Amino acid sequence: MICGMNIINLTARNSGERIDRFLSKDLENLSRSYLQKLLKDGDIIVNGKVVKANYKVSQGDEIQVSIPEPETPDILPENIPLDILYEDDDILVVNKPKGMVVHPAPGHYSHTLVNAVMYHCGERLSGINGVLRPGIVHRIDMDTTGALLICKNDHAHQILAEELKEHSITRRYHAIVHGNIKEDTGTVNAPIGRHPVDRKKMSTKAPNGRHAVTHYKVLERFGDYTYIECELETGRTHQIRVHMSSIGHPILGDTVYGPAKCPYKLQGQTLHAKILGITHPTTGEYMEFDAPLPEYFSDLLQRLRRKF
Repeated sequence: MICGMNIINLTARNSGERIDRFLSKDLENLSRSYLQKLLKDGDIIVNGKVVKANYKVSQGDEIQVSIPEPETPDILPENIPLDILYEDDDILVVNKPKGMVVHPAPGHYSHTLVNAVMYHCGERLSGINGVLRPGIVHRIDMDTTGALLICKNDHAHQILAEELKEHSITRRYHAIVHGNIKEDTGTVNAPIGRHPVDRKKMSTKAPNGRHAVTHYKVLERFGDYTYIECELETGRTHQIRVHMSSIGHPILGDTVYGPAKCPYKLQGQTLHAKILGITHPTTGEYMEFDAPLPEYFSDLLQRLRRKF
C-alpha cells in the first residue's frame, strides 16, 4: 500500500478480452462498474501506460490496479442499552434486538450494535475487522434477533474466526415458516451466491454460488405454518432465509424471499439466533449461550397455538 492506495499487480494469461471483463473475473470483490471508474480515473496501468475500458489484453501484459483507500467516517460510541448474555475479558455475547444493524455501513453510521458495543467496551475491542467492524466475528441481519458474539481482543478474534471457518461454532436458529413441513427433519444443501438479476438478494441459482448447508427440524406444526429449528453448517448471507424459501417454505414476515403480504403485523422475518456454542479462546472450554425468544415471537407462537 502506498499513499492511501492498495496496489494489485497481475499478469494477463491470455489475449483478446476487454480489460474490464478480464479484471472482473480476477478481482471478484470489485464490480465491473467500479473497475470502469478506476480505468476512467487512470488508476489501472498496463505495461506502464494508462488504458481505456475497451483495451483488449494480450498474454503477458503487466497490469497494475491502484485502489484508493475509502474514506472512513468517524464511528462514535453511543450509550445504547445492550442485552448481555455473557461477558468476560475475551468475549461478549449479546442478544441483538430486531431492527438493529450490526455494524456501520453507508446510510447506517450510527445506532448500530457496533456503536453500542464501543460505548460498553471502550478500547477493549479487537481491531482485526477494521474501524467499521471492531470485534465483529459474524453477523445477523437487521431484522433477525438473537445471540451475537463480540471479541474484545485480537487473540480471541483470530481463534474464533478460525472456529467459524472450520464450522465448529454451533449456531441454531428458531423460525416460523409458511406451509406445513411434512418430514420431521431435513437438510438443504444448495450453493448460495448473489442473485443474477436483483443484486440486493441472494439465490441458490447464482452461477458462482458458494457451498451452503442448513439442517432443520420441526418443533411444532400449526397447519399453514411450521415452527422449526435450523442449524447452520455454513454461514452465507441470508442463508436460512434463502434455503427455506428455495424448498417452498419461506420465513413468515420475510418480504424479500417470501410473500409480499404478511397475514400478521411483523417487522421482517420471524427468525431468531437462539443457541450459540463456542470453544472459549482462552480456557478451551465449550460454552453454549441461549438467547430467549423475543416477546413478539413468543406472542405469535401463542396466537398460532390458540388458532390451531
